[in-house]
Amino acid sequence: MPITLADIAEMLNVPLPKGSSATLITGLATLTDAKANELSFLGHDKYVKQFAATNAAAVIVDKAVTLPKDISDSATAPVRLVVDNADLAMSVVLKRFAAPIPRPPLGQSNDAFVAPSASIGEGARIGSHVFVGDDCRIGRNVVLHAGVYIGASVELGDDCEIFPNTVIRERVTIGNRVTINAGTVIGTDGFGYRWNGTNHAKVPQIGTVIIGDDVEIGSCVCIDRAKFAATTIGAGTKIDNLVQIAHNVKIGPHCIIVAQVGIAGSAELGTGVVLGEQVAVRDHAKIGDRAMAAATSAIAEDVPAGEIVMGTPALPRRQTLREQAAIRKLPELRVQVQKMAEEIEQLKKRLGNA
Repeated sequence: MPITLADIAEMLNVPLPKGSSATLITGLATLTDAKANELSFLGHDKYVKQFAATNAAAVIVDKAVTLPKDISDSATAPVRLVVDNADLAMSVVLKRFAAPIPRPPLGQSNDAFVAPSASIGEGARIGSHVFVGDDCRIGRNVVLHAGVYIGASVELGDDCEIFPNTVIRERVTIGNRVTINAGTVIGTDGFGYRWNGTNHAKVPQIGTVIIGDDVEIGSCVCIDRAKFAATTIGAGTKIDNLVQIAHNVKIGPHCIIVAQVGIAGSAELGTGVVLGEQVAVRDHAKIGDRAMAAATSAIAEDVPAGEIVMGTPALPRRQTLREQAAIRKLPELRVQVQKMAEEIEQLKKRLGNA
């Protein structure tokens, strides 16, 4: 449904240039793709050329961006809504244009199974072929999409949404307002085996998983139950697709864990830790508050609070960059060393003949 620029400006609490308040915006697009009735955004100086050429009716512009005078004063320049943070502002507008997510109707589907001993909160939506096991406690306004499996004695807080074919195994506890996307499995046995002289003997995994409030978990994530005690995910943490979290891992609040990260058993992450794509964290490693790891880093040792690491093995960013710069010089150094060796040999020969 179209919305006026005046409504968008009010949403963002920013002033609007005169004469543009009635302009209708029908959608959002990139600077390159935007049409004359669409809104776009500019968050970095490197996209200024695209801003100059855009057909967008209006652009949300980050106040940190510097526009050349000839572009900012151009008669053909789009209307600008200047904000403190363009990405956050766009997220506000995106919610307004987002299509509603299809959800099961209120109540329980005829082909869902809910154990008689389970407790279902008011306003729940239980979709087709959902299974809810014995002694579960499902909170208010929970949405369980088609094919969700909830094992025995699971506690699921209020306002959670669990997307299709997710499996939540027995005795797992999940807080309020948690979103779990399709195909994720929570509470699988931790990967624990010991060689007994004949074969790999399985170590029983009798613990659980505890997930805090406001956590969002992507698709095809695996979070293993603890050997004993609990694997824990702190409140407000966001986990991308295809992440593996092993038994007894402790993840603090408000962490960001990007796609294909693997965290081995008993590792610990503090508050606000950020792990880029394909980061590997070894067992028992401790990562301090607000530390960050660049994509494909391999963390083998503890990381202090606030440190930025990268590389394999992961080292402080500046150290890694210096080492990489030195490695790029190795071919040239090799040639120089070879020439020096040849000169030394020639000198030896001259001295021997003297």
